[in-house]
Amino acid sequence: MCHAAQEIPLLHHFMHPRCLAPVLPRPGAGRQHGAHPCLFADLLLAQPAAAWLFPPAAEGSSLQPALAAQGRFSLPVWSLGAHGGLTPLTPLRSLLSGWRAQGRAVTQLPPAFQLPRPPSLPCPLSIPAPSVTHSPSVSALVAFQDLPPFNNLHAYKVGDERILSLCACACAHAPLPASCSSSWTLSLSLLMSPSLCAPSVSLSPLTLSHSPSLCLPPSLALSTLASVHPTFHLPLVLYLPCAPTALTCALSQAPVMARWPPFGLCLLLLLLSPPPLPLTGAHRFSAPNTTLNHLALAPGRGTLYVGAVNRLFQLSPELQLEAVAVTGPVIDSPDCVPFRDPAECPQAQLTDNANQLLLVSSRAQELVACGQVRQGVCETRRLGDVAEVLYQAEDPGDGQFVAANTPGVATVGLVVPLPGRDLLLVARGLAGKLSAGVPPLAIRQLAGSQPFSSEGLGRLVVGDFSDYNNSYVGAFADARSAYFVFRRRGARAQAEYRSYVARVCLGDTNLYSYVEVPLACQGQGLIQAAFLAPGTLLGVFAAGPRGTQAALCAFPMVELGASMEQARRLCYTAGGRGPSGAEEATVEYGVTSRCVTLPLDSPESYPCGDEHTPSPIAGRQPLEVQPLLKLGQPVSAVAALQADGHMIAFLGDTQGQLHKVFLHGSQGQVYHSQQVGPPGSAISPDLLLDSSGSHLYVLTAHQVDRIPVAACPQFPDCASCLQAQDPLCGWCVLQGRCTRKGQCGRAGQLNQWLWSYEEDSHCLHIQSLLPGHHPRQEQGQVTLSVPRLPILDADEYFHCAFGDYDSLAHVEGPHVACVTPPQDQVPLNPPGTDHVTVPLALMFEDVTVAATNFSFYDCSAVQALEAAAPCRACVGSIWRCHWCPQSSHCVYGEHCPEGERTIYSAQEVDIQVRGPGACPQVEGLAGPHLVPVGWESHLALRVRNLQHFRGLPASFHCWLELPGELRGLPATLEETAGDSGLIHCQAHQFYPSMSQRELPVPIYVTQGEAQRLDNTHALYVILYDCAMGHPDCSHCQAANRSLGCLWCADGQPACRYGPLCPPGAVELLCPAPSIDAVEPLTGPPEGGLALTILGSNLGRAFADVQYAVSVASRPCNPEPSLYRTSARIVCVTSPAPNGTTGPVRVAIKSQPPGISSQHFTYQDPVLLSLSPRWGPQAGGTQLTIRGQHLQTGGNTSAFVGGQPCPILEPVCPEAIVCRTRPQAVPGEAAVLVVFGHAQRTLLASPFRYTANPRLVAAEPSASFRGGGRLIRVRGTGLDVVQRPLLSVWLEADAEVQASRAQPQDPQPRRSCGAPAADPQACIQLGGGLLQCSTVCSVNSSSLLLCRSPAVPDRARPQRVFFTLDNVQVDFASASGGQGFLYQPNPRLAPLSREGPARPYRLKPGHVLDVEGEGLNLGISKEEVRVHIGRGECLVKTLTRTHLYCEPPAHAPQPANGSGLPQFVVQMGNVQLALGPVQYEAEPPLSAFPVEAQAGVGMGAAVLIAAVLLLTLMYRHKSKQALRDYQKVLVQLESLETGVGDQCRKEFTDLMTEMTDLSSDLEGSGIPFLDYRTYAERAFFPGHGGCPLQPKPEGPGEDGHCATVRQGLTQLSNLLNSKLFLLTLIHTLEEQPSFSQRDRCHVASLLSLALHGKLEYLTDIMRTLLGDLAAHYVHRNPKLMLRRRWLVNHCTCSSGPSSTRWTKAPWTP
Repeated sequence: MCHAAQEIPLLHHFMHPRCLAPVLPRPGAGRQHGAHPCLFADLLLAQPAAAWLFPPAAEGSSLQPALAAQGRFSLPVWSLGAHGGLTPLTPLRSLLSGWRAQGRAVTQLPPAFQLPRPPSLPCPLSIPAPSVTHSPSVSALVAFQDLPPFNNLHAYKVGDERILSLCACACAHAPLPASCSSSWTLSLSLLMSPSLCAPSVSLSPLTLSHSPSLCLPPSLALSTLASVHPTFHLPLVLYLPCAPTALTCALSQAPVMARWPPFGLCLLLLLLSPPPLPLTGAHRFSAPNTTLNHLALAPGRGTLYVGAVNRLFQLSPELQLEAVAVTGPVIDSPDCVPFRDPAECPQAQLTDNANQLLLVSSRAQELVACGQVRQGVCETRRLGDVAEVLYQAEDPGDGQFVAANTPGVATVGLVVPLPGRDLLLVARGLAGKLSAGVPPLAIRQLAGSQPFSSEGLGRLVVGDFSDYNNSYVGAFADARSAYFVFRRRGARAQAEYRSYVARVCLGDTNLYSYVEVPLACQGQGLIQAAFLAPGTLLGVFAAGPRGTQAALCAFPMVELGASMEQARRLCYTAGGRGPSGAEEATVEYGVTSRCVTLPLDSPESYPCGDEHTPSPIAGRQPLEVQPLLKLGQPVSAVAALQADGHMIAFLGDTQGQLHKVFLHGSQGQVYHSQQVGPPGSAISPDLLLDSSGSHLYVLTAHQVDRIPVAACPQFPDCASCLQAQDPLCGWCVLQGRCTRKGQCGRAGQLNQWLWSYEEDSHCLHIQSLLPGHHPRQEQGQVTLSVPRLPILDADEYFHCAFGDYDSLAHVEGPHVACVTPPQDQVPLNPPGTDHVTVPLALMFEDVTVAATNFSFYDCSAVQALEAAAPCRACVGSIWRCHWCPQSSHCVYGEHCPEGERTIYSAQEVDIQVRGPGACPQVEGLAGPHLVPVGWESHLALRVRNLQHFRGLPASFHCWLELPGELRGLPATLEETAGDSGLIHCQAHQFYPSMSQRELPVPIYVTQGEAQRLDNTHALYVILYDCAMGHPDCSHCQAANRSLGCLWCADGQPACRYGPLCPPGAVELLCPAPSIDAVEPLTGPPEGGLALTILGSNLGRAFADVQYAVSVASRPCNPEPSLYRTSARIVCVTSPAPNGTTGPVRVAIKSQPPGISSQHFTYQDPVLLSLSPRWGPQAGGTQLTIRGQHLQTGGNTSAFVGGQPCPILEPVCPEAIVCRTRPQAVPGEAAVLVVFGHAQRTLLASPFRYTANPRLVAAEPSASFRGGGRLIRVRGTGLDVVQRPLLSVWLEADAEVQASRAQPQDPQPRRSCGAPAADPQACIQLGGGLLQCSTVCSVNSSSLLLCRSPAVPDRARPQRVFFTLDNVQVDFASASGGQGFLYQPNPRLAPLSREGPARPYRLKPGHVLDVEGEGLNLGISKEEVRVHIGRGECLVKTLTRTHLYCEPPAHAPQPANGSGLPQFVVQMGNVQLALGPVQYEAEPPLSAFPVEAQAGVGMGAAVLIAAVLLLTLMYRHKSKQALRDYQKVLVQLESLETGVGDQCRKEFTDLMTEMTDLSSDLEGSGIPFLDYRTYAERAFFPGHGGCPLQPKPEGPGEDGHCATVRQGLTQLSNLLNSKLFLLTLIHTLEEQPSFSQRDRCHVASLLSLALHGKLEYLTDIMRTLLGDLAAHYVHRNPKLMLRRRWLVNHCTCSSGPSSTRWTKAPWTP
């Protein structure tokens, strides 16, 4: 089936079982049998490409590749199960495409897609060489898991190239195919465990070959990423960045010696992919897990080079990866010179190689790369391919140590082109121990016998580099000189750091021209970054407290050159002294040269110095300038661009932001900032501009970005272009785009290019339109006013675009005239509007110069928008529309029918009949607007301006818009004085269906039946029905008198309109009040209770009932605001004795009183007790207040400590239950219950708020889904919690929620006397969540016992938390960050293999073994309970798949009393019955054999003999050790005697010298000095006094001196701490820049500070001396036996200078 693999589609190969699980033939043997599950990878090809894999073959045939190139396709993952079934896994296309869309590099698959560990497989594979056609746009990944680690890495060498190959599953070598060429370079990087593959299996390694005629890449990198076994995950990606190339990959067949070991390799796929995944976009390059260091640009070709840790990358100008070279890690140590044999440097270890220097030599077409390893030696590589090394020193000497070998120490350099050769200028800071002999600045050769050597060339010689500690910032060059910007300390005693710039002539190979001057940015700190712009040196200085800000300064090169020339002139001709005699120039760095006095023309005669001129020269006078700009964050990089006559600076800060600054005059302004690197990732000082000056390359630690210098194309319109305030951008008017000035062809002409940064720049706009709108029915001319319109050539023109209609424009200065389109070219009006607005654009060719909107209106559509007043809408609109009253048309212009009068638009002038006031209109109703239902009513309306209808038939109608119908009534006109009149509508009775008391009905008038008169405002008549809303007599009589409603007793008593009720049926007096309900029925004796009385005929107004209510014969005062006419009275009870009872009585004047059937009782509520007595401060405690008559009144509220305590309904006669609120502080709080206005306080037992409970531990953190596992929760204050809960929030579908939960009831109803209901197991929450809970038990104040809640199988836990009344604590917070995990319920197999119903036969004494899955995921063996009937089977071991328990010795009784005992396993709430157990009879034990007894006796005898022999051997060894110890004591005594003799001899010599000195002073006497002068000279020799001597205090410095004294006092306290002082000294010793002079200064200062505590100082010295001795002993114990070392360190000199530690330093 798999014979013709090339003819079968690729997807078919993946889906066929035989192709998925190959059974490989074995040479010389039969076919292998059995199932061999294979491991497969997901293949994803994003673009058309070819892929190849290794499908299986039938017996006796070789494996054939499958080739597919049919376009886009995605193959799923298939795996073969143990029983041969195919299981599809999720495809990765959507996942990987989503990652790429987010810019993430895909290097390996997530754990969810890792495939399971395969079983053992047959080996080897027999695979011929498939041919593959590769496209660079292919994107592919292959993932393997649990592959056997590789260790046999073969290296073949062809010519000068080395090819690495990988053995698939064998360790045998094979010859290199002849087709391989030297132009291939295959780099293989493995991170694997070192275990071997099967040594007996022979298979040829993987080889690569190509055809020379094809396009081949310069390098091919195979990157292998793997983690360490056992979680072995190995993605393999093969990178081939080239044009379409043919590649042949072969695995040669070899004889099979043995099978693969377990977990072998089943399938190996190699997929060709495009440039590696670090490229995440067209303008960004990143390399995962790689730190980038430096950036270099090749002039002319534009290729970019990135120096990184262990890598060199070659990128195209668009940041496409072209080549990569591996530079590390290597075995190295900064304490060793470069070595070949690792044994030469024992402390060497695998060290990352960070790039320290990266330069381009254009003449030699070489890349100079220097790393930190091997003492900073450099190498050269070919610019066309960085993987090709041109020179690398095999055994470099000291003169070839170039870069700093310590990370963080900067190295800068320049390649200087000279006639015939290139030289390298390198400057570096002070690095490790072996860098003391490397000069800070040196000139090195790039070619010759020893490249990078400074032999015969200039070197900046420094006496003691640590005294100056230069830290270089940048190196630059112009046409004549090279410049180095750095920071250093001053000479000699000048401890402060300053910023400097040094200059060297380019042709000076001896550094005779070296001169440096200080730089100062007024008021700022040290320089951090620099850039040499045309005519200016830009420097970024630290500013603000602790350098958290930055300032930009510009140093003109003219002034800088003058300052350097002045320093050089003074040092050449005036001995370094200025006109004032002060020293303004000197020779620095501790060399013997000094400033001299040469002829005055020496500076001009020797512009670059000579052998007889002093060097190196350092100016004393700083070049100081004012800051151009200050930023609020530190800046790490600066670059600049001179373009279009403007200077633009680019500042990169330490947070990854790039700031663009416009420099004009003496200030700078940030006009744009953008985030380039990740937040917090500093921008590297290597900010590079491309050769065209259009893009800036920005480097951060993990990526390179290509940023446009000017983002002009990003601004789509003129407004955004000018608002950007980008000095490099402007709006090109006739091109219609935002461009740089050079890109706009007519930028030099007036008004053609609008500069973005100019304040008065404004986009071209249409200032005015005349007319502003036009009727759509006719064409006309529109005049546009466009200020600052550009002038066109004679053969060019503008045109106007009305939407899609073009019209040629006539231009006269700023005025442009255009013709509007005809009616058929104007778009239709949108529905519901009277006009259409189209864009009007003034255009040049297809470019919009200026644009606005223009409206075409339609007068005929205006009247339709206002149906109630069409005439007013017509003549009152913004358009020039007129109204024809007789024909009812709205027209434009003079278009009314002949003979018909016209009402003109309000915009017309000098016309009398115009505007809305001239329209025929209805002004309002002439009579009342109330119309009773069922009574014939006459309506009249006032009208005006009906003279327009004279001469026409006078036919008018009144129209009423009743519900469901439009009712028309004939009407007549009654003319009055002037233009006014009355319209009388015909009388009519109305019977509408009404559901409300009053019904507003709109009314209007028409002339004829269609021509509507305008309503000046909304006109309504009100239809009302007295019966609606007046159900009784009191309601009827309380109605508005204008309605004329009366209570009519005719027939069915009702409220009717007066004329509709017969005269004798009208009732003037209402019946007696009727009381239907009274609540509440009890109240406190104090009164003040709001009592509600419901009924009918309870008065027509509040005045009727104000004094008419009594309760139990006590007055009750009604509340006016709560009174409802005839239906409700709310009154406040009066005080009465306890026990008073009686009915409620309402007596309205002249009517019989209404008496309730219910009685009201005055009763006194009493509070007796409280439970519980305490609760947490957070609230949530459910309080039960017990007492008598607590069901008093209807408005009962409870308070605890002034905070409301919401009552849980209902209130019972003997108990009130409420829930406490949070309290601010713990403490006691009184309990108060309010019954209306009466208050009762429980004084005997106040409630006590305690501190909130705290949880500190919770374990275990896992459970089965069935729940029931015991969780022990520890904390404090847990006994105050009333009802602790353990809850879990679950995300579940609707089916699960419906089956497991009920809707949540926030306030569950309770009944008096019933116990509290248990919480529901699961309740529904909002948002599709389900909450399942269990109640915890309080074991003690520090322990809660909770059972894990059971959760449904398909629900997903979202949150597990504890509820401690009102306190919620997440499980993760309580368990120290460990979240709670739900595991699937365990599955156990039945005991009997015959089925769960068949009994398991158990032999006595045997341990039961139960198999299952996931047994220990959610429980421990101590928690598992296993029962056999009524007996317990003790669990001994619990693993993931097995449970071992020890059954009872005898058969237990069955739990149900009959049959065999059942085997039941209880795991929390999960209970599993595995079948019955039947005990078998145990056979009798045989007697202990005699042979066995004899054997045991012999063994015991042998054991005793062995013990005796060991004892004798131990005693012999002890005596030997004692003799050796005595011999060592004798040797030590001899050594001590020798040391004493030497000390006495040295002491005698010392006394002789002292005698000689004292004899010299006998004649002249001893030159005594005062103690202060003596101490200063002793501790600070060579100084005029103590360098830290305080200056005299000046006026106004008292506050400053107080601060200084306070600081010195605190420093003295710290120095008196032995731990602090020893730590300080050891920390200083570890600094590489801590010179010998610094040690002396610090020792002298400490001696002075501790001069009054010599005992403490002596203790410090003794401790330091002991540390020194221990250090030497640790390094070399034999050093203690050297007499010279011991005597030197035993000799102690007397006098105050003994505390300087100059003879015995702190560290060796």
